[in-house]
Amino acid sequence: MSGPRIHGFVRRPWDLPESALTDESLFFDRTRRREFLKSIGLTAGLGAISPWLSGCGGPSIEELDKAGHVDKGADHYPAPLNESFEYGRPETTRKDAAEFTNFYEFSSRKSVYLNVDPFEPVPWSFSVEGLCNKPRTFDLDDVYDTFSLEERAYRHRCVETWAMCVPWTGFPLAELLKFVEPLPSAKYVKFETFFRPEQAPQQRIDDYPWPYSEGLTIQEAMNPMAILATGIFGRPLLKQHGAPIRLVVPWKYGFKGIKSITRMELTDQQPATFWNTLAPHEYAFEANVDPNVPHPRWSQAREWMLGTQKVYDTVIYNGYGDYVGKLYAT
Repeated sequence: MSGPRIHGFVRRPWDLPESALTDESLFFDRTRRREFLKSIGLTAGLGAISPWLSGCGGPSIEELDKAGHVDKGADHYPAPLNESFEYGRPETTRKDAAEFTNFYEFSSRKSVYLNVDPFEPVPWSFSVEGLCNKPRTFDLDDVYDTFSLEERAYRHRCVETWAMCVPWTGFPLAELLKFVEPLPSAKYVKFETFFRPEQAPQQRIDDYPWPYSEGLTIQEAMNPMAILATGIFGRPLLKQHGAPIRLVVPWKYGFKGIKSITRMELTDQQPATFWNTLAPHEYAFEANVDPNVPHPRWSQAREWMLGTQKVYDTVIYNGYGDYVGKLYAT
Protein backbone atom coordinates (compact mmCIF):
# COMPACT_ATOMS: atom_id res chain seq x y z
CA MET A 1 0.00 0.00 0.00
CA SER A 2 1.32 3.43 -0.89
CA GLY A 3 2.10 5.91 1.86
CA PRO A 4 1.70 9.70 1.91
CA ARG A 5 3.22 11.80 -0.84
CA ILE A 6 5.88 14.40 -0.17
CA HIS A 7 7.01 16.52 -3.11
CA GLY A 8 5.67 13.88 -5.49
CA PHE A 9 7.43 10.94 -3.83
CA VAL A 10 5.49 8.00 -2.47
CA ARG A 11 6.85 7.43 1.00
CA ARG A 12 6.14 4.96 3.74
CA PRO A 13 4.83 6.58 6.93
CA TRP A 14 7.96 5.77 8.91
CA ASP A 15 10.20 7.36 6.26
CA LEU A 16 8.88 10.87 6.94
CA PRO A 17 10.64 13.37 9.21
CA GLU A 18 8.69 13.48 12.45
CA SER A 19 8.58 17.28 12.63
CA ALA A 20 9.83 20.49 11.11
CA LEU A 21 12.80 21.62 13.17
CA THR A 22 14.44 24.97 13.78
CA ASP A 23 17.64 25.51 11.79
CA GLU A 24 20.86 25.48 13.80
CA SER A 25 22.58 28.42 12.11
CA LEU A 26 25.81 27.80 13.94
CA PHE A 27 26.18 24.42 12.28
CA PHE A 28 25.23 25.65 8.79
CA ASP A 29 28.58 27.48 8.68
CA ARG A 30 31.42 24.98 8.97
CA THR A 31 34.03 27.65 9.71
CA ARG A 32 32.00 29.02 12.63
CA ARG A 33 31.26 25.52 13.89
CA ARG A 34 34.92 24.50 13.85
CA GLU A 35 35.98 27.70 15.63
CA PHE A 36 33.29 27.15 18.22
CA LEU A 37 34.23 23.51 18.88
CA LYS A 38 37.87 24.48 19.25
CA SER A 39 36.96 27.26 21.65
CA ILE A 40 35.21 24.84 24.01
CA GLY A 41 37.79 22.10 23.53
CA LEU A 42 34.97 19.58 23.11
CA THR A 43 35.00 19.18 26.91
CA ALA A 44 32.32 21.69 27.87
CA GLY A 45 29.00 20.28 29.00
CA LEU A 46 26.15 20.13 26.52
CA GLY A 47 24.32 22.72 28.57
CA ALA A 48 26.85 25.32 27.49
CA ILE A 49 25.92 24.95 23.82
CA SER A 50 22.23 24.16 24.09
CA PRO A 51 21.09 27.67 23.02
CA TRP A 52 22.45 26.94 19.54
CA LEU A 53 21.41 23.31 19.34
CA SER A 54 17.86 23.19 20.61
CA GLY A 55 15.12 22.35 18.13
CA CYS A 56 11.40 23.01 18.29
CA GLY A 57 10.08 19.45 18.20
CA GLY A 58 10.97 15.82 18.74
CA PRO A 59 13.97 14.88 20.88
CA SER A 60 16.41 17.56 21.94
CA ILE A 61 19.99 17.51 20.70
CA GLU A 62 21.01 16.67 24.27
CA GLU A 63 18.80 13.57 24.17
CA LEU A 64 20.18 12.53 20.80
CA ASP A 65 23.75 13.02 21.99
CA LYS A 66 23.12 11.10 25.18
CA ALA A 67 21.58 8.18 23.30
CA GLY A 68 24.44 7.91 20.84
CA HIS A 69 27.40 9.13 22.89
CA VAL A 70 30.77 7.41 22.40
CA ASP A 71 33.43 8.12 25.01
CA LYS A 72 36.50 7.66 22.85
CA GLY A 73 38.78 9.85 20.78
CA ALA A 74 37.18 13.26 21.38
CA ASP A 75 40.61 14.92 21.60
CA HIS A 76 41.16 14.17 17.89
CA TYR A 77 38.31 16.48 16.84
CA PRO A 78 37.76 18.74 15.03
CA ALA A 79 40.21 17.49 12.41
CA PRO A 80 41.74 19.70 9.70
CA LEU A 81 39.26 20.69 7.00
CA ASN A 82 39.84 19.49 3.44
CA GLU A 83 38.63 22.50 1.48
CA SER A 84 38.46 20.58 -1.81
CA PHE A 85 34.86 19.53 -1.14
CA GLU A 86 31.73 21.70 -0.97
CA TYR A 87 28.10 20.65 -0.73
CA GLY A 88 26.64 23.09 -3.25
CA ARG A 89 23.60 23.37 -0.96
CA PRO A 90 22.97 24.10 2.75
CA GLU A 91 24.40 21.81 5.40
CA THR A 92 21.95 19.55 7.22
CA THR A 93 21.58 20.35 10.91
CA ARG A 94 23.23 18.04 13.39
CA LYS A 95 19.88 17.42 15.06
CA ASP A 96 18.12 16.42 11.83
CA ALA A 97 20.96 14.09 10.86
CA ALA A 98 21.01 12.39 14.27
CA GLU A 99 17.24 12.02 14.60
CA PHE A 100 16.53 10.52 11.15
CA THR A 101 18.85 7.63 10.33
CA ASN A 102 18.94 4.13 8.90
CA PHE A 103 20.64 1.41 10.94
CA TYR A 104 18.73 -1.77 10.30
CA GLU A 105 20.41 -3.73 13.06
CA PHE A 106 18.56 -1.57 15.59
CA SER A 107 15.30 -0.56 13.92
CA SER A 108 13.38 -0.57 10.64
CA ARG A 109 12.19 2.96 11.53
CA LYS A 110 14.19 6.17 11.37
CA SER A 111 14.24 6.88 15.12
CA VAL A 112 17.25 4.58 15.57
CA TYR A 113 18.50 6.67 18.50
CA LEU A 114 15.76 5.11 20.65
CA ASN A 115 17.33 1.64 20.34
CA VAL A 116 21.09 2.18 20.45
CA ASP A 117 21.70 2.68 24.18
CA PRO A 118 22.67 -1.00 24.85
CA PHE A 119 25.20 -0.98 22.00
CA GLU A 120 28.84 -0.87 23.15
CA PRO A 121 31.21 0.51 20.47
CA VAL A 122 34.18 0.78 22.86
CA PRO A 123 36.46 -1.12 23.01
CA TRP A 124 36.46 -1.90 19.30
CA SER A 125 38.66 -3.60 16.74
CA PHE A 126 38.39 -4.65 13.11
CA SER A 127 40.45 -7.01 11.00
CA VAL A 128 41.75 -6.59 7.46
CA GLU A 129 42.51 -9.96 5.92
CA GLY A 130 42.33 -12.08 2.80
CA LEU A 131 44.40 -11.40 -0.31
CA CYS A 132 47.00 -9.05 1.17
CA ASN A 133 50.63 -9.28 2.28
CA LYS A 134 50.14 -7.77 5.73
CA PRO A 135 46.82 -8.76 7.29
CA ARG A 136 46.23 -6.97 10.55
CA THR A 137 43.73 -6.18 13.28
CA PHE A 138 43.32 -2.52 14.22
CA ASP A 139 41.82 -1.05 17.37
CA LEU A 140 40.70 2.57 17.71
CA ASP A 141 44.04 3.71 19.11
CA ASP A 142 45.76 2.18 16.07
CA VAL A 143 43.42 4.14 13.80
CA TYR A 144 44.10 7.45 15.54
CA ASP A 145 47.85 6.82 15.74
CA THR A 146 48.35 5.51 12.19
CA PHE A 147 46.09 7.59 9.95
CA SER A 148 45.67 11.34 9.55
CA LEU A 149 42.07 12.44 10.02
CA GLU A 150 40.49 15.21 8.00
CA GLU A 151 37.00 16.68 7.69
CA ARG A 152 35.17 16.50 4.35
CA ALA A 153 31.86 18.09 3.37
CA TYR A 154 29.99 15.34 1.51
CA ARG A 155 26.50 14.98 0.12
CA HIS A 156 24.69 11.79 1.13
CA ARG A 157 21.91 10.27 -0.97
CA CYS A 158 19.67 7.49 0.34
CA VAL A 159 18.08 5.02 -2.08
CA GLU A 160 14.75 6.04 -0.47
CA THR A 161 15.15 9.54 -2.07
CA TRP A 162 16.05 11.53 1.05
CA ALA A 163 19.39 13.28 1.22
CA MET A 164 21.58 15.22 3.60
CA CYS A 165 24.79 17.25 3.61
CA VAL A 166 27.10 16.46 6.52
CA PRO A 167 30.79 16.90 7.39
CA TRP A 168 32.43 13.54 7.98
CA THR A 169 35.77 13.12 9.73
CA GLY A 170 37.88 10.24 8.54
CA PHE A 171 40.67 9.08 6.26
CA PRO A 172 40.85 7.53 2.78
CA LEU A 173 40.11 3.81 2.66
CA ALA A 174 42.97 3.61 0.17
CA GLU A 175 45.44 4.49 2.95
CA LEU A 176 44.32 1.48 4.98
CA LEU A 177 44.50 -0.81 1.97
CA LYS A 178 47.99 0.38 1.07
CA PHE A 179 49.01 -0.40 4.65
CA VAL A 180 48.05 -4.08 4.26
CA GLU A 181 49.39 -4.34 0.67
CA PRO A 182 46.71 -5.97 -1.51
CA LEU A 183 47.83 -8.81 -3.75
CA PRO A 184 47.35 -8.41 -7.52
CA SER A 185 44.63 -11.07 -7.31
CA ALA A 186 42.47 -8.91 -5.01
CA LYS A 187 39.47 -7.70 -7.01
CA TYR A 188 36.97 -6.77 -4.27
CA VAL A 189 36.79 -5.64 -0.67
CA LYS A 190 34.10 -7.21 1.51
CA PHE A 191 32.98 -5.42 4.69
CA GLU A 192 31.15 -6.91 7.67
CA THR A 193 29.67 -5.35 10.78
CA PHE A 194 29.09 -6.78 14.26
CA PHE A 195 26.70 -9.52 15.28
CA ARG A 196 25.35 -8.86 18.79
CA PRO A 197 21.68 -9.82 19.02
CA GLU A 198 21.67 -8.98 22.71
CA GLN A 199 22.48 -5.35 21.83
CA ALA A 200 20.83 -4.98 18.41
CA PRO A 201 17.19 -6.20 18.46
CA GLN A 202 16.76 -6.57 14.70
CA GLN A 203 19.57 -9.12 14.63
CA ARG A 204 17.24 -11.50 16.45
CA ILE A 205 15.27 -11.86 13.19
CA ASP A 206 16.61 -15.06 11.67
CA ASP A 207 15.24 -14.35 8.18
CA TYR A 208 17.92 -11.76 7.46
CA PRO A 209 21.51 -12.56 6.37
CA TRP A 210 23.28 -11.19 9.46
CA PRO A 211 25.83 -9.84 9.97
CA TYR A 212 25.27 -6.92 7.59
CA SER A 213 27.79 -7.01 4.77
CA GLU A 214 28.76 -4.79 1.86
CA GLY A 215 31.37 -4.67 -0.87
CA LEU A 216 33.29 -2.55 -3.34
CA THR A 217 35.53 -3.33 -6.26
CA ILE A 218 39.18 -2.78 -5.43
CA GLN A 219 39.20 0.16 -7.85
CA GLU A 220 36.28 1.79 -6.02
CA ALA A 221 37.89 1.14 -2.66
CA MET A 222 41.14 2.77 -3.80
CA ASN A 223 39.38 5.88 -5.09
CA PRO A 224 40.25 8.91 -2.91
CA MET A 225 36.55 9.73 -2.40
CA ALA A 226 35.96 6.54 -0.39
CA ILE A 227 36.70 7.18 3.27
CA LEU A 228 36.48 5.40 6.58
CA ALA A 229 34.70 7.84 8.88
CA THR A 230 35.20 8.00 12.63
CA GLY A 231 33.42 11.31 13.19
CA ILE A 232 30.70 13.67 12.05
CA PHE A 233 30.10 17.38 12.73
CA GLY A 234 33.54 17.74 14.28
CA ARG A 235 33.16 15.06 16.95
CA PRO A 236 33.15 11.24 17.20
CA LEU A 237 30.36 9.37 15.46
CA LEU A 238 27.19 8.84 17.42
CA LYS A 239 26.03 5.24 17.69
CA GLN A 240 23.15 5.85 15.26
CA HIS A 241 25.68 7.14 12.68
CA GLY A 242 27.73 3.93 12.76
CA ALA A 243 30.16 4.35 15.64
CA PRO A 244 32.99 3.87 15.94
CA ILE A 245 34.00 3.47 12.27
CA ARG A 246 31.98 3.29 9.07
CA LEU A 247 32.36 3.44 5.31
CA VAL A 248 31.38 6.59 3.37
CA VAL A 249 31.12 6.36 -0.44
CA PRO A 250 29.20 9.51 -1.42
CA TRP A 251 28.66 8.65 -5.07
CA LYS A 252 26.69 5.54 -4.11
CA TYR A 253 23.35 5.10 -2.35
CA GLY A 254 23.61 5.21 1.41
CA PHE A 255 23.05 1.51 2.07
CA LYS A 256 26.54 0.90 0.67
CA GLY A 257 27.99 2.86 3.61
CA ILE A 258 28.24 -0.01 6.08
CA LYS A 259 28.37 1.03 9.73
CA SER A 260 30.30 -0.25 12.76
CA ILE A 261 32.79 -2.27 10.72
CA THR A 262 34.42 -5.32 12.32
CA ARG A 263 35.99 -7.05 9.33
CA MET A 264 37.31 -6.35 5.85
CA GLU A 265 38.36 -9.06 3.45
CA LEU A 266 40.21 -8.67 0.17
CA THR A 267 38.93 -11.29 -2.23
CA ASP A 268 38.93 -12.28 -5.89
CA GLN A 269 35.15 -12.96 -5.88
CA GLN A 270 32.28 -10.46 -5.79
CA PRO A 271 30.98 -10.74 -2.23
CA ALA A 272 27.38 -11.34 -1.30
CA THR A 273 25.93 -8.26 0.39
CA PHE A 274 22.97 -7.75 2.71
CA TRP A 275 20.38 -5.89 0.59
CA ASN A 276 21.52 -7.35 -2.71
CA THR A 277 20.98 -10.80 -1.23
CA LEU A 278 17.51 -9.94 0.06
CA ALA A 279 16.25 -8.07 -3.02
CA PRO A 280 18.73 -8.08 -5.94
CA HIS A 281 16.18 -6.52 -8.32
CA GLU A 282 15.92 -3.48 -6.02
CA TYR A 283 19.43 -3.12 -4.54
CA ALA A 284 22.22 -3.62 -7.05
CA PHE A 285 25.74 -4.43 -5.94
CA GLU A 286 27.09 -1.35 -7.75
CA ALA A 287 24.35 1.01 -6.45
CA ASN A 288 25.69 4.22 -8.00
CA VAL A 289 23.40 7.23 -7.68
CA ASP A 290 21.72 7.58 -11.08
CA PRO A 291 18.61 9.67 -11.79
CA ASN A 292 18.00 7.72 -14.99
CA VAL A 293 17.71 4.33 -13.29
CA PRO A 294 14.52 4.21 -11.19
CA HIS A 295 14.05 2.00 -8.19
CA PRO A 296 11.37 -0.59 -9.06
CA ARG A 297 8.96 1.17 -6.69
CA TRP A 298 9.82 4.88 -7.15
CA SER A 299 11.66 7.37 -9.30
CA GLN A 300 15.23 8.40 -8.50
CA ALA A 301 15.04 11.60 -10.54
CA ARG A 302 14.70 13.88 -7.52
CA GLU A 303 15.63 13.94 -3.85
CA TRP A 304 14.50 15.82 -0.74
CA MET A 305 16.65 17.19 2.06
CA LEU A 306 16.27 16.25 5.69
CA GLY A 307 14.86 19.07 7.77
CA THR A 308 14.01 21.58 5.05
CA GLN A 309 12.43 18.99 2.70
CA LYS A 310 13.71 21.12 -0.18
CA VAL A 311 13.75 19.17 -3.46
CA TYR A 312 16.70 18.95 -5.83
CA ASP A 313 17.20 17.14 -9.12
CA THR A 314 19.34 14.06 -8.58
CA VAL A 315 22.72 14.17 -10.32
CA ILE A 316 24.61 11.17 -11.67
CA TYR A 317 27.12 9.85 -9.11
CA ASN A 318 25.55 12.31 -6.63
CA GLY A 319 27.54 15.10 -8.27
CA TYR A 320 30.93 13.41 -7.91
CA GLY A 321 31.36 12.36 -11.52
CA ASP A 322 34.63 14.28 -11.89
CA TYR A 323 36.12 12.11 -9.16
CA VAL A 324 34.63 8.68 -9.92
CA GLY A 325 33.16 8.72 -13.45
CA LYS A 326 36.33 7.20 -14.91
CA LEU A 327 35.73 4.06 -12.83
CA TYR A 328 32.70 3.28 -15.00
CA ALA A 329 33.82 4.56 -18.41
CA THR A 330 33.16 2.00 -21.14
